[in-house]
Amino acid sequence: MPVLNEAACIEAALQALAPLAARGAQIVVADGASQDASAELARAAGAQVVQAPRGRALQMNAGAHHATGCILLFLHADTRLPPNADQLIAQALASGVQVWGRFDVQISGQPRLLRVIAACMNRRSCWTGIATGDQAMFMTRAAFDAVGGFADQPLMEDIDLSARLRRLSRPACLRAPVITSGRRWESRGVWRTVLLMWRLRLAYWRGAAPERLAALYH
Repeated sequence: MPVLNEAACIEAALQALAPLAARGAQIVVADGASQDASAELARAAGAQVVQAPRGRALQMNAGAHHATGCILLFLHADTRLPPNADQLIAQALASGVQVWGRFDVQISGQPRLLRVIAACMNRRSCWTGIATGDQAMFMTRAAFDAVGGFADQPLMEDIDLSARLRRLSRPACLRAPVITSGRRWESRGVWRTVLLMWRLRLAYWRGAAPERLAALYH
């Protein structure tokens, strides 16, 4: 779990993972030099905290380096897994035919359009074989190592990793949903955010530098 100044939600995020931890899951929080109490709260909640250079890709790579399991899952602090996520992942990867995957996503929030957006994200992801970080990507350690982990780029690191993992196998598209916060969509405006994300993704596929896209995003 990469975090940066997430003190307001880190305790709830880790509490939601307690059942998985009780079944043996290792919870690693990769802190990117937060200015608040994110790291301290994570330690108090029982997570293993790794300090990493700021940047989601770098933080997730640091967390993966510290993890000891044979399956990795990358989870945003504002996203909640289904209660049996560990069992679903193990079943999905058991045959060895697929070496990575993602969950369907639901976006919490008042606007009804968020439900439509989530449904479109899920269908597009299964069709293209490309996942986003909001969908809680998971993979075998061997697959993560084989493709070299996340690229050191400030945006679209999930898209880039998906494209490389897709060379190893199609993703397992789990229908059980994760629930992610709609705060970004609601604060910026739903339609405005949709148009921005499509603009950024189109520019990325056309070869625009991730650094330039990150500046536009922020």
